[in-house]
Amino acid sequence: MKPSIFIADDHPILIKGLNDLLLEKGYNIIGSSTNGQAALNFIYKNLPDIAILDVEMPLKTGIEVAEECLKKNLKTIIIIIIITIHKEVELYIQAKKLNIYGYLLKEFALEEIEKCIQSVISDIPYFSEEIKKMLGHTDESKKIFKTLTSNEMRILKKIANYKTNKEIGHLLFISSRTVEKHRSNIINKLNIDRKIGALTTWVQKNRHLFL
Repeated sequence: MKPSIFIADDHPILIKGLNDLLLEKGYNIIGSSTNGQAALNFIYKNLPDIAILDVEMPLKTGIEVAEECLKKNLKTIIIIIIITIHKEVELYIQAKKLNIYGYLLKEFALEEIEKCIQSVISDIPYFSEEIKKMLGHTDESKKIFKTLTSNEMRILKKIANYKTNKEIGHLLFISSRTVEKHRSNIINKLNIDRKIGALTTWVQKNRHLFL
């Protein structure tokens, strides 16, 4: 028996595309909505087997809906659709904690949705190929941080929060000179360009890896 499926996206064209495709494949589409609050209300009332949710919707995001479902211990399997990889890596990390089973890029949603559904109903998490590539890169990047000391990691996090050397020194009870020495060691270990501002730029670009 095909699972019951609910779709929520603030773009009616995508809802129609997914709806038409899945109906053609014989899936049981039981409803749709264009905002997160309506999606949550529908899920509470109808308990679909699978909810396909856009990450960015009015009233509640797909992540917030997933969080509420987790709090209520609902058995509905959540599939999240995102727009871009780089912008949403932090959302992926958050989504993983919420036991979201499927993670699709919007541009590939139609071509991957059936494969995704088959995977999640078999209790196997599914991620778009492009997302898997990005996450593989992320895992490799995280290995780099194992070379840093605990103090260097603390300083990285302070830099990510836009703290100056003086502010970091004050927070960690060390001198600005010591902070600068740690920054130099971090630059060497992470093989970052020594141009002015290069470390700060790198940290902001990669802050999702260590915050």
